[in-house]
Order: sequence, then structure tokens, then C-alpha cells
Amino acid sequence: MQALRYWDYYGMTETFTDLYDKSSKQETFSHLYDIITSRENILLSYRTVKSNKGSTTAGTDGKTIKDIKKLSEDQLVKEIQNKLKRYQPKKVRRKLIEKDNGKWRPLGIPCILDRIIQQCFKQILEPIAEAKFYKHSYGFRPLRSTHHAMARVQFLINRASLHYVVDIDIKGFFDNINHTLLIKQLWNIGIHDRQVLACISKMLKAEIDGEGKPTKGVPQGGLLSTLLSNIVLNDLDHWVSEQWEFFPLNKAYKTREGELYAKKRTNLKEGYFVRYADDFKILCRDWKTAQKWFNAVRLYIKQRLKLDISPEKSQVINLRKRESEFLGFTIRANRKGKKRVAHTGIKANKKRKIKVEAKKYIQRIKASPTAQNALLFNSFVLGIHNYFNRATHVNIEFSRLAYELRAFIYNRLKPVGKYEHPTNPPPTYKKFYSLGFKTFKISNVYLFPLANVKTRNAMNFSQSLTTFTKAGRERIHKTIRSEIQQEISKLMKSKLPSRSVEYMDNRLSRYSMKMGKCEITGTFLSANEIHCHHYVPLHLGGNDKFNNLRILHKGIHQLIHQTNTKTIDILIKELGITEPMVQKINQYREKCGMEPSL
Repeated sequence: MQALRYWDYYGMTETFTDLYDKSSKQETFSHLYDIITSRENILLSYRTVKSNKGSTTAGTDGKTIKDIKKLSEDQLVKEIQNKLKRYQPKKVRRKLIEKDNGKWRPLGIPCILDRIIQQCFKQILEPIAEAKFYKHSYGFRPLRSTHHAMARVQFLINRASLHYVVDIDIKGFFDNINHTLLIKQLWNIGIHDRQVLACISKMLKAEIDGEGKPTKGVPQGGLLSTLLSNIVLNDLDHWVSEQWEFFPLNKAYKTREGELYAKKRTNLKEGYFVRYADDFKILCRDWKTAQKWFNAVRLYIKQRLKLDISPEKSQVINLRKRESEFLGFTIRANRKGKKRVAHTGIKANKKRKIKVEAKKYIQRIKASPTAQNALLFNSFVLGIHNYFNRATHVNIEFSRLAYELRAFIYNRLKPVGKYEHPTNPPPTYKKFYSLGFKTFKISNVYLFPLANVKTRNAMNFSQSLTTFTKAGRERIHKTIRSEIQQEISKLMKSKLPSRSVEYMDNRLSRYSMKMGKCEITGTFLSANEIHCHHYVPLHLGGNDKFNNLRILHKGIHQLIHQTNTKTIDILIKELGITEPMVQKINQYREKCGMEPSL
């Protein structure tokens, strides 16, 4: 993982591990400010923000990461340390983005220096909070995803036969978080450094351009906001789980499934909690219990968290008769033999949105039938397939979508492309799609067929996976299979106008074949880390064929072509280059006609 490499480079791994360990032991922290403002933490924060594509978005001062890059490391560290002594965030820029339901979500975009400062705080607060978080909370947490939340819901329906779901929607959650309560909650999880709490309080009250100072809420768009929102709802997570799941018993009677008979003889409300950000469900065994949970949680949210629920979106649903919606999916408990199992599909408004987006990409190809536009369409298709292929009925859903779009796509692309079964398609196409579907060929690029998608099993999250323990990090390196499909989808969006279609296609194929790993270091590379190197350079007679391309970390690629010895030394230290790696790099340098000077 990219983050773990950064941690090691700036020597922060042990610090984060220590914070997590102490928090797990219920220790409190009264001297965090010095760690937050340390040189290593500030430089790690800068590196993390720089690698985020949002770093090119300007705040109210008009500055982006390009302006920060001009500063030396010492200047940046000193500027942030001085600013935090009398911290006052600059105005936050307001931006509205459209939601799926047609309404608008307000984003608050802090200035770039304030974003780096927020990242400094997040890096230190996150391991402390992670040790306290509920295990079935999945939103905005390291290594967890929407697919893990869906897998948990499916497991509870299929294995525990819980067919009643409590759906509660918190009205304007991010915009209505109570500031005073949030500071108390930070104190309750062990953050007792008053200087740190004072800075967070100022972040929460940062003036919004054109709207004034907020009295409640956290700005969606701030780097610290997601962590703070999870801290707010952590109380709810534990309150619900302690009513049944973790309720202490004097004597345990285990069933085959690990449930406890002793609970069933009490007046406890049986219910299991699954949460992704502010979207959550409680799964129950019967209607009466579900109603009790509905009323209890509604009161808890109102009285303890000072938040309101949306009556029209909050309800109890019998999954045998009606479907519930969660994270863009639909869920229903349908009959299969003598039992009921979870059947999942795609929300109606998501399908409408997919159709609208698909039409935009097709219109763009019609107006300009270039390989780049074809790859953008493929990126879109691969992205939605990668997200929704955990739905049990994804094949039927996308078959219907493809049928509804068939005439539209055919009529617009017939004049600019060839409609055929793929003949000798590139390895990337064959890896993800079968050849039984007809599709259009645009500028030598086959469009990925919308209907050609298969269900993938939704796997539960392994609770021992964490970046904050040594054992957890070892498990990540050994067992995490990175989502190659997702990264290839991002790579397709790359705009390299000077490169041939052959190069663009073979670059994807090489990345896919190497499972996203650097061919010198063996580490997994995300889409924004890779460089594609010509083993024999073009100016020395090389070509864009598959066998002449190599997938490399961008730092390794720089090393191969670098002549400045000072820069070479910095890169070797930063990338942790070993002797066998040096031999390989020198081999690549010789092929480029350069001295093997490492």
C-alpha cells in the first residue's frame, strides 16, 4: 500500500502503532500537539495531500499544491508550525454538487495549507479512534469499503435469517453535527490535549465564504471531516451493539452459529448493526423487535446526538415483502427452497443515472471517434461493473440496461465504428470480458459491452486487517488482492495525446498481466504511481509492443533516466532500493545507453 510506504519513509509507522496500542488499552493522550507539529508528521501530511487528485483544487486564496511545491521542506514545516501557534483557518470555499436524488450537497473546500494541517491532525487522531471504533462500521475507514458493508448485510440475511430491517435516515447529518458534543466525544475516546481540541474547534468554526461562521456541522470536503463524523456516530454504534450483540452474560450457551441461547430468554431486543458513514441498518428477527429498535434509535439520535431523522425516509421493512436500499443496491429476502436468501440488485435512480452517463460517453464518441474517447467509455463501464458486480442479480440488471440502450448506441456509433464480435482483442479485454458479445470497434479499440458482467461474491471484512499493528500490516502484504480492475479503470482515463493506441492498449495489458506490481521492486502500484517504460527506447529503435514495455514505480523510472548523483541518492533512500534492485536498474540504464552509475 502506498500509505504504508510513506509511513516508513518518514519514520511514522512506529508512532502510529504505539498510539493505536495505547488507545486499545484505554490510555489517554495529553501531549499530542508535539507529535502533530513534528517535522516528520508535517512532511508525511504534505506527501499524502500531494498524491490526492483534489490537491489541484484551489480554496478561497486561489492556491493549489503547485504553490506549496515551491517551498523548501524547512520553509513548509516552519510555516505550518508558526500558523498553528495562533491558528485561525482561512475562509472555506463553498461548492455544490448534485446528489442522485436531484438535490444539492454543499461541499466546504479549505485552503491548501489548511488541508495539509487537517491531514496532520487526521494522521495522529486516526489510530487513536480506530482502536475505539465498532467492528461493523465500514465508511471512511482504512481498507474497508461499501462491499464489506453489503457482505455483512447479506450474511445476516442468509445465515442468521434476519428478515426485518430498520432503516433510519439522519436529516442533513454532516451539516447538523453538534460542535460541543463532538469535542466531548473526542475527550471521551482519550484525546485530552486541550491545545489539539482548541485547534479542531477552530476548524469546525472556520468561516464559509458568503455564509459566515457555522454554529454546527462539519464541512464535507475537509480531510478531517470523515474521521470526525465517524467519532460522532461511534457512540451510536456501541450503544446499539451493547443492547444485544455485546451484552454481557453470566453463562454462555453457544449454538452452532455462535449465537447465545441465554439472550433469547431475556427481554433484550435482538438486533445487528451495520453502518457505512451516516447510512446504517439494524437487522432483526421479527416486526415487533424491529419497531422497538426503530423507536429506541430515533430517541437516542434526538436526545443524545442532538440530530433529527427524516420521517419519510425512515421505516421498518419486511424484506420478504419489500426491498430495502443500501449504498446504491437494493436488498430483498427471496425464497430459495425451504429458506430465504438475500437477492440484491441496483437502485432505480442509479440505473437511470447510469443510462444518462452512458449516453453522454456515446455522444462524445460519435462527435469525436478517437481512441481516447473509446477508452473513457471503457473506464466508465469497468468502473460501474466493478462496483455493482457484488449484486446477486447484476447480470439481469445490466442485460436490461444494455437492451434499453441498444438502439441508441447502435444508431450513433454505426457511422463511426464497426459492430462485430471481437477478433484478436487485447489481453485486457479478454481478462474481463467474454468474446460472445458483439461490440463496436472505435479507432482500433473495442468498447466493453455493458451487458457482459458476472456476479462476484461479496466477502466479509477480515477484522484482523489493520494498518496500525505489525501483524495487521503483515497480513495486508500477504493477503490483500488489490483491485486491479479498479486501477485499470483509472488508467484508461489518462490523457497521453502523444502516445499511440498500441502503446495505450499494451500499457493496460502489461499492468494487468503483472497484477499491478512494479517489475523491479515487486510492490503493488496504484494508477497514479505507475510509469510505463520502454525497455529499448524509441530513439534507439524500440517500439510500443507489449514485450518492450515495463511497468515501473514512477520513482524507479526517474532513477533509470536520472544523471544527477544527488537526486539519485535521495531516490535510493526514499524508495528503499536493495542491491538486487540496483543490478536490475543498471541493466535498464544500459539498455537506454546510460552509464550504470548506481
